Amino acid sequence: MSVIPEASADVTSSDRKGSLKPVIDALPDSVYDNPTWKGLAYFGRDTAIYVGLLVALVYVTNVFYALLIEAVMALTVSGLFIVGHDAAHGALFKSKKLNSWIGHLSFLPSWHVYEGWLLGHNRVHHAFTVRQGFDFVWHPATAQEYAAMGWWRRVVHRVEWSWAGAGIYYIHQVWWKKMMVGRPPERWVKSIRRDRWMVLGFIVGMLALFSWIGSMRTGTVAGVVWIDLRCVVLPFFFFSCVIGTAVHVHHVGPDIRWWKKAEWTKFKAQMEGTTVLRLPKGANFFFHWIMVHVPHHVDMRIPMYKLEEATDAIEAAFPGTIIDKKWKMREFMSNTRECKLYDFEDGRWLTYAQARRERALANAH
Repeated sequence: MSVIPEASADVTSSDRKGSLKPVIDALPDSVYDNPTWKGLAYFGRDTAIYVGLLVALVYVTNVFYALLIEAVMALTVSGLFIVGHDAAHGALFKSKKLNSWIGHLSFLPSWHVYEGWLLGHNRVHHAFTVRQGFDFVWHPATAQEYAAMGWWRRVVHRVEWSWAGAGIYYIHQVWWKKMMVGRPPERWVKSIRRDRWMVLGFIVGMLALFSWIGSMRTGTVAGVVWIDLRCVVLPFFFFSCVIGTAVHVHHVGPDIRWWKKAEWTKFKAQMEGTTVLRLPKGANFFFHWIMVHVPHHVDMRIPMYKLEEATDAIEAAFPGTIIDKKWKMREFMSNTRECKLYDFEDGRWLTYAQARRERALANAH
């Protein structure tokens, strides 16, 4: 059983009960510098790579080579998504209008609804990180909730909470349920509906374009289907696998605690409810420091390329508080084995087998 360790002694009880203001006050003004040219440069670079890869996928029909390009495409779409994510937080530019324009455009290759993201991600996930019944991103089920599920929902849960199912979870639980079909509050309906049509128009337009290209190049139905798959569908699917994995490791792990409403505080949620994971050198060319996640949750206004500087300031002011370690794929896979269900009373993750044994013991008594 994985029990969450107690907080470092360097953090006082008043810090853990209070707001994030002491943490934000420890940040230097320089972490908020976001010159317009820099945000446009990231957007322009990622867009150019995306278009170049689409051209390559038109001409490369060999399955093996196409899949190699798809791997780079998944990272590129992830990079554009992170640019849009930064814009959606108002961190990329000082101009609200420019953030909106670049955010909308950057989200299209990942089929994301900009206004739906503002509502679900900014207003819910960031406001109630790792809080029971509120944060919907990788929100764990309890052993009792899992036991009450029908057989099909249990199958879905087992798939989505496996290391190979992170992309399926993201498509189903985040993209489809929260952005594409979920019913938003009344004042958000118009803007979210407009952006859903925008995303749908992009998808249909891309399918029409590449169907036409495929028919011109091959003249066969199989040729059209294959080009639509490699240029439109697979980039979205593989992106979802990348981003689903990233979001999982941000908020799920034996050392990450989820909290009941009465025990939850902003400090515990944003400082201890996510991670700083150091990627191999060069990986941030695509990932744009999204894995340096603690300072982003402390203050969403920090641009992506300033997150490491902000981390240094936070760790100097609150030593031993945040989770800061190297990213390891095997650790992610281990987490997906250990963290299946959650006991909110004791603050610990459970495997399916642990939950089953504890339920049997409870019934025996």
